[in-house]
Amino acid sequence: MLLAHLAVLVPVGASPLPAAPAAATAAVPEAVVTTADRVEPLDVTQVQWAAAERPPAPPAARRPTTMAPSPIEAPVLTAQAAQAPSPKSAAATATPAAAAPPSDPPPATELSYEVFGQAKGFDYRATGTLSWRREGANYQARMELAMPLLGKRVQTSEGSVGPDGLRPVRFADKRSSERAAHFEREARRIRFSNNAPEAEWLPGAQDRLSLFMQLAGLLRAQPRQAGDVLSFQVAGVGDAEVWQFEVGALETLRLPAGNIEARLLKRAPRKPHDSTVEVWLAPSLGHLPVRLRIAQPGGDVADQRLARLP
Repeated sequence: MLLAHLAVLVPVGASPLPAAPAAATAAVPEAVVTTADRVEPLDVTQVQWAAAERPPAPPAARRPTTMAPSPIEAPVLTAQAAQAPSPKSAAATATPAAAAPPSDPPPATELSYEVFGQAKGFDYRATGTLSWRREGANYQARMELAMPLLGKRVQTSEGSVGPDGLRPVRFADKRSSERAAHFEREARRIRFSNNAPEAEWLPGAQDRLSLFMQLAGLLRAQPRQAGDVLSFQVAGVGDAEVWQFEVGALETLRLPAGNIEARLLKRAPRKPHDSTVEVWLAPSLGHLPVRLRIAQPGGDVADQRLARLP
């Protein structure tokens, strides 16, 4: 997702490429970026979730009050909130579990992408590289997007790996200058270098770059079906919100690397001016991201496609 926002030259969460906090996310990575003023790598967009509570029953009723989920518990609230949610809708509005689900991140690799996009009515081409390293219980990820005559944008994520997958410690986004987010797991806080207000850390929290490998790990650890929803907190360099990705069907993609079968995971817009984030993971490649696409409501698009097999 990162590449997508970089290509547009606007922070994922700002304007076209160099920046999508919060919510369901990563969803990254500012990667095909399909990594919110614009697109960020999976700064991939800035998101705010709305939620509401039902008023308590009148005291005379003396019956237990039924409350709707809190903003964190219900990132997506629709007109159906007044009705008993179906199993599917209940899953879609659930908060990241108190204990994050198991995750099995893929082994070390390096992926090369071709990026096709449009910014302010102009088409552009760029190249991207995702470097993924694991050393013992630690990991390092680096996403770089390079555009002729316009320079490059780099996002990095580093942390450890546990039973629940990636546990970011630091996320950085650099263009002319660097901004960062620091994850303080024990203190349950996420701090930002730009002096933005601190955010509460939630179990399973990711950043806008690590989210891609975390999604891969979740699918490697447990098979998913179309309609399933994966929900976790996603931090950028100024916010941290819950993102939700709906699992789609398998489809065959025609990519520069060849025809590859991949499963779509999509984070749909949740409010006006919000972006759409799409990630395709290939089972034959350990669920690595082979395509990332980010689309802004104004028409700007960044589409990152695997250039060659790893």
